[in-house]
Amino acid sequence: MKWFVGLGNPGKQYAPTRHNVGFMALDQFAQSHGLTFTTKKSFRSEIAEGTIAGTKVMLMKPMTYMNLSGEAVRAFLDYYKIDLDDFIVVYDDLDTELGKIRLRYKGSAGGHNGIRSIIQHTGTQQFKRIRMGISRPAQMTVVDYVLSPFAKAEQEALQMALDQSERAMKMILQEPFEKVMGQCNG
Repeated sequence: MKWFVGLGNPGKQYAPTRHNVGFMALDQFAQSHGLTFTTKKSFRSEIAEGTIAGTKVMLMKPMTYMNLSGEAVRAFLDYYKIDLDDFIVVYDDLDTELGKIRLRYKGSAGGHNGIRSIIQHTGTQQFKRIRMGISRPAQMTVVDYVLSPFAKAEQEALQMALDQSERAMKMILQEPFEKVMGQCNG
């Protein structure tokens, strides 16, 4: 089984924002594969599941708000007893250019509160990540920037990143992560 967690904030007001690209990526992947999200109150999340390319897949969007994402992840881990080797987090990254993605095996939170919460609740920095680039702001605070929607001029680059993320997720179902990382980080 592979378990993808997309990070974001619940609520329509946050749906189009930069901080929600993790949700956007999982939504696109789910739609492409005919999966539907349902609310699972015990995990404080929306979950979609199915079998893709012979692999059981779980998609999770924590509804805890970004800063508490680790609480939902911990509840899911405790219930399913899943190996963290099958856990991949998809989230926004200020240090990656808009339109690009970067895959990593491990690392610090790098100032990302959702990742910080997951590290705190799993007790490790060693989990796989798909970092979706949103670039750094030029004229506004980071908080205002990540909670702002993408401009029309950025939509093409955003879609490129969503497509790359979907491709990486599909590849992860069939290939070792290091091979996918080598191809996607090229």
